[in-house]
Amino acid sequence: MTTATLSSKFQVVIPKEIRKQMDLDPGMEFALIPFEGRIEFVPLRPIQELRGKFKGMNTDHIREKKDRPL
Repeated sequence: MTTATLSSKFQVVIPKEIRKQMDLDPGMEFALIPFEGRIEFVPLRPIQELRGKFKGMNTDHIREKKDRPL
């Protein structure tokens, strides 16, 4: 488990191994979500990065029955 320390200025440095693994860049923005006693940092990425990510995805069971086309 990798850890980080909260500074006296309430800053957290993301360790290098995680920055590389998650492809994080300086100046990147995050959504901070408090959830069940923890904080989730979610990188806010440009929508263009999603292009092609879901190609070939089976969407047969994604929608609720009430939302499916007739």
